[in-house]
Amino acid sequence: MNKFARIVRKNKGAVALASLVGGVPAFAAGPDFSTLTAAVDFGTVVTAVLAIAALMIIPKVAGWGAKKVLGFIRG
Repeated sequence: MNKFARIVRKNKGAVALASLVGGVPAFAAGPDFSTLTAAVDFGTVVTAVLAIAALMIIPKVAGWGAKKVLGFIRG
């Protein structure tokens, strides 16, 4: 058994109290990024992401289609 496990076993009350006290900051409000995100037009960002995705997938779909057509011809 390692040293940490022995300490936890001997000091269960202190570990429980530390866990409760350590959990309190989790209720704090997160940072507000609305001023930063308000300046970005997400419509253009989404359009750019979809355009890049299309550029990546079109050659794969074209290759798959060409293999299917050649398979039908050889068939």
